[in-house]
Amino acid sequence: MATITQITPYYPPHLGGMERVVESLAKGLGHKHDVTVLTTTIGAGSAPRRASFPGVRVKRHRSIEVAHTPIAPGLLFSLCRTPRSAILHLHSAHALLPELVAIVARLRRQRFLVHFHLDVDSSGPLGRLLPLYKKHVFGRVLRAATGVLVLTDSQADFVHASYGVPRERLFVLPNGVGAEHFMAPRPAPPAGRPLHLLFVGRLSPQKNVTRLLDALALCARPVRLTVVGDGEERAMLEERARALHLTGVTFAGSRLGAELRRSYAEADALVLPSDREGMPLVALEAMAAGLPIVATAVPGNIELLTGVAALAEPTPAAFSVAIDEVAADPGWYERLGRQSATAARNYSWDVVVQRLDDLYSEVLT
Repeated sequence: MATITQITPYYPPHLGGMERVVESLAKGLGHKHDVTVLTTTIGAGSAPRRASFPGVRVKRHRSIEVAHTPIAPGLLFSLCRTPRSAILHLHSAHALLPELVAIVARLRRQRFLVHFHLDVDSSGPLGRLLPLYKKHVFGRVLRAATGVLVLTDSQADFVHASYGVPRERLFVLPNGVGAEHFMAPRPAPPAGRPLHLLFVGRLSPQKNVTRLLDALALCARPVRLTVVGDGEERAMLEERARALHLTGVTFAGSRLGAELRRSYAEADALVLPSDREGMPLVALEAMAAGLPIVATAVPGNIELLTGVAALAEPTPAAFSVAIDEVAADPGWYERLGRQSATAARNYSWDVVVQRLDDLYSEVLT
């Protein structure tokens, strides 16, 4: 039995794909190992700061968020108290925490892994500093890691080219989907009924729900949309929907567990209008649910969804055409659903967790 410390800026009930990936990995590893999750209180709501589950302990540290960066001084002390023999597994998509882990690991002569979920873009007033941070700080953290876990082969190429991580220290570990998400593909909805579209994710610039709303305003076929998720752009998006007179749009807020699975079951298709993705967990869940998917042809989506989804250029006009084609053609709708269900069989958290367990032995011993 190994001692594993998973370090993540956010953790459920904070809504996001990375957070649910960490939760799934921790629970899966907890069947065989002693797992501790070190995280922050941001987005945790009323969840206790200390919680225990079979094989997994969660420690949330009081924190503040500045420029989308969580700052939690208590994490430093928790890292310093981890056993020197512990596997340090950092989940990275934000600044500060990677440097903290790298410094502690160097001072304590511990090896660590970085799980690279997504390369974020600049946003906000401090966004102009991000390229400098990536080049002079984050790149050094990645090169100092014993191994860097990436989601796809193309992401491995990107990390090697952009950050100079040697090929032999890059390891592909895809996201997975739980057995509870699997459903049979459904028949095309009855003629004349609006196509019920579903979006699931954080309402942040990278997800570009604005593009989706603009596309709906251009659709010739009747559609309605349920937006599951929350975030800093919610108020703006609600106002945008009103300005476009989109009366069929519902902002449902955050949903998790059975409530989220019910959202997949009640929808006709998933829409993913993102600017870029790592490996979108919501797409895997929708595939398992047998849903047709309409997504932008951007990095992350292309790798996972080519041959599975209806991929459209990232413009409102192209996205609206793709939605109309799914709504208008029952045969195309049902083919997309079958493609989703077939592709989903290649992903399973049991398989992914075993692969990670093997990687720990391969990389750290």
